[in-house]
Amino acid sequence: MNEKKTNAMRLLDQKHIEYSTAEYEVDENHLDAMSASAKAGLDPEKVYKTIVMISSTNQIYVFVTPALFTISLKKAKDLTGEKSLELLKLDLLRKYTGYIRGGCSPLGMIRKYPTYIEELAQLEDYIYVSAGVRGLQLRLKPEDLAAACEGKFASFT
Repeated sequence: MNEKKTNAMRLLDQKHIEYSTAEYEVDENHLDAMSASAKAGLDPEKVYKTIVMISSTNQIYVFVTPALFTISLKKAKDLTGEKSLELLKLDLLRKYTGYIRGGCSPLGMIRKYPTYIEELAQLEDYIYVSAGVRGLQLRLKPEDLAAACEGKFASFT
């Protein structure tokens, strides 16, 4: 078991939020959430990916969405009140979040950004999100995730 704590895990520990971890072997060619869920033997409906978007005014937004879903740009813009939103370019991901592709957690980013969790998460007893490194997922209750990252549940898929 990987005993090294990530920023995401330290944040949960500080807030006394219960979680467990699931490790998996990283495939550099397949860093997506669907591949992670398959490698870890997890139900893809419970694995959530972290998508970071930027507005034309350089405001960062974080979206936590099921691995199987894509974000509706129209719903995301309506939710944030932004005229334009686009995916944050991969070469800027570490600068803004402290994380890399395939290991981006909604928890423990360099700064706090407005965070939205797909409301479908509330139907699950627990979900998995990245622990902040490739090859490690965190299992926690959706409401605990929302509390830890000050996220709001919303529909944006």
